Amino acid sequence: MTDGPLIVQSDRTLLLETDHPEAAACRGAIATFAELERSPEHVHTYRVTPLALWNARAAGHDAEQVVDALLRWSRYPVPQALLVDVSETMARYGRLALEMDAVHGLVLRSTDLAVLEEVLRAKAVVPLVGPRIDVSTVAVPRTERGRLKQALLKVGWPAEDRAGYVDGASFIITPAGPERFSLRGYQQEAVEAFAAAGSGVVVLPCGAGKTLVGIGAMAAVGAHTLVLVTNVVAARQWRSELLARTTLGDREIGEYSGERKDLRPVTIATYQILSARRGNLYRHMEVLSAEDWGLVVYDEVHLLPAPVFRMTADIQARRRLGLTATLVREDGREGDVFSLIGPKRYDAPWRDIEAQGWIAPALCTEVRVTLTDEERMSYALAENEDRYRAGATARSKLAVIERLCAEAVRRKEPALVIGQYLDQLDEIGRRVGAPVLTGKTPERERETLYERFRRGDIPVLVVSKVANFSVDLPEASVAIQVSGTFGSRQEEAQRLGRVLRPKADGRQARFFTIVSRDTIDQEFATRRQRFLAEQGYAYRVSDAELVSWPT
Repeated sequence: MTDGPLIVQSDRTLLLETDHPEAAACRGAIATFAELERSPEHVHTYRVTPLALWNARAAGHDAEQVVDALLRWSRYPVPQALLVDVSETMARYGRLALEMDAVHGLVLRSTDLAVLEEVLRAKAVVPLVGPRIDVSTVAVPRTERGRLKQALLKVGWPAEDRAGYVDGASFIITPAGPERFSLRGYQQEAVEAFAAAGSGVVVLPCGAGKTLVGIGAMAAVGAHTLVLVTNVVAARQWRSELLARTTLGDREIGEYSGERKDLRPVTIATYQILSARRGNLYRHMEVLSAEDWGLVVYDEVHLLPAPVFRMTADIQARRRLGLTATLVREDGREGDVFSLIGPKRYDAPWRDIEAQGWIAPALCTEVRVTLTDEERMSYALAENEDRYRAGATARSKLAVIERLCAEAVRRKEPALVIGQYLDQLDEIGRRVGAPVLTGKTPERERETLYERFRRGDIPVLVVSKVANFSVDLPEASVAIQVSGTFGSRQEEAQRLGRVLRPKADGRQARFFTIVSRDTIDQEFATRRQRFLAEQGYAYRVSDAELVSWPT
């Protein structure tokens, strides 16, 4: 027995003692192959899952490294059965491989004949493969490359895709000079990891420069590129970055959205336009899929809608890069990201990037509000489906929100108030004298409000979930979260990310989440914090009457 911070259990759970002096180092070691499940104050629970192990394997980690980490940090002897499971699970990745054969085209090969026989008898696999070529090889229709990878993952035998990629229409994308474009060390590593593989996901914190990684990948590929983004605001931000960071001109960058339909060598399209359907046809998806792209970039890949997964299954011969701050998907489709976009190729822990000074240090505070007797009774009498809203929108939150906004203004720290429910946001806007930006706000007005906030003309901006992602507001240093999408971990990460861009004066970011005590609002807050806890952030809990400005 040692004094390590980790307890490894035979059910694949890992218990991390957060107060241990080596907890941070241990967290960094296990985060590459384990997923955080629960994060109360003193002991965090991780689980070693097959998908996490396969992502680790695809990112270059082998079973020996995983086993060494478990043995190095565990306080007690590691169950031998778990060590065997880790080795065997990681060994499953790559036993099947998709390759291009000079004679037969796309094929599925295996060095393990029993595995090949097993998967070829799986009902989900049978319609996706062609005739048997030899004892170790089966033909695969090129159109089924993506769907076959999905099916193989689901039967527990993920295929390594070695079939290569078409070059697409050539188009040189040249970064501007070093005064306008230079990659930090971790950004260069991310670009190189992607370029070596040809497809996959890069995971970096909000504010760490994922767009620059995308531009670096575009320059490395040198072909017509389709960039898929969450909304028109994000599309315009990508356009601005491309114009500022490369030698591309206006006529070489197109926007394909609800407002414009321009196809250019570099085209930026929104997920909404791709998902727009008339009858059973996705007409815009057909238009974009017909182009000879050499690279498709998926911004905020954790938000990829289902129709875009279907399109992606059909374009597996194109290089694909996913960019995200978290691979967490609330719909559980992480496996489809792995299969169709590609495995995780690069991941930099948030705290590591913070330690290098590339994102602002953040102080997180959960402010608990006690409901009035009337509010508490109203909550108790609410139907189950209405209880979260009843707790999240309690008027008792308003006083502490006003207090925090006033303090932010006094300290000249630009603040975002972020919430889910429009009537709640409208009332907050009236109470604190701030404009309110929601999905109903016209695009031109949104851009005007964002620009006024950047200039400092607006000290407090109240926003709905439209500002959760792909909005560049580097001046924001305070975020006050008043309600959210239930227990969404990805949303929590995105909202903290709004204030993580480094500040010119070096000040810390402050993230407040206001919750109603003894309600489901408090329970959901705990769930929401799981991903950030995995990244090493701790939430200080404060009573609304006693809350102070964290320092």
